[in-house]
Amino acid sequence: MDMTSPLTSVLPSAHGPVIAVLVRAGEPLTGRRVAELTSPQVSQTQTATVLRSLAEAGLVSVTPAGTANLYSINREHLLYEGLHELVTAKERLWARMTELATGWTSPPVAVVVFGSAARGDGSTTSDIDVLVVRPAEVDDDDPAWQEGLSALVAQVRRWTGNNVDLLSCSPHELESMAERGETLLTNIRTDGRFLIGNRSSVPSPKGSA
Repeated sequence: MDMTSPLTSVLPSAHGPVIAVLVRAGEPLTGRRVAELTSPQVSQTQTATVLRSLAEAGLVSVTPAGTANLYSINREHLLYEGLHELVTAKERLWARMTELATGWTSPPVAVVVFGSAARGDGSTTSDIDVLVVRPAEVDDDDPAWQEGLSALVAQVRRWTGNNVDLLSCSPHELESMAERGETLLTNIRTDGRFLIGNRSSVPSPKGSA
């Protein structure tokens, strides 16, 4: 799955980014504004072409506003619910990962997605980087813990098609990394999507501002 714009996994064209903007928009937008909000970026000319085709299909409503037009998604269209599911795929992935991990025998102290998947600049071939912080009283080789990690990796792969680069650490191991000044911790604290726990679960590396 394209972690930047999941909709492009099934609509690999300018349509995906434009539809994503309209589905997420809380109000009608001009064509220029739609183009500005697209990710990956779609030119204003391409956006106008897509908006015309979507309006012809009844998926987009067009309202004149002076010299411009305002565009909004038609939420009554039969295809809207399917498009909404595609646009919000990333949020549903986070929810599934959270639900899975909280059901473990010993739930993790923290689960953090970091790297390109968290920043939103990945692709269909990008790994999903995940930090899992295990409770201090749980050994790394605990069978139930290892089973949980394996299930998480396997399920994320099934849900997305992406490989998972998993980092499992105890709070003590994270403190040791911080003492060594490992900048990975800064990246996790800055860009990480904390599904379980919060930034206090990951210490700042020694020497960081």
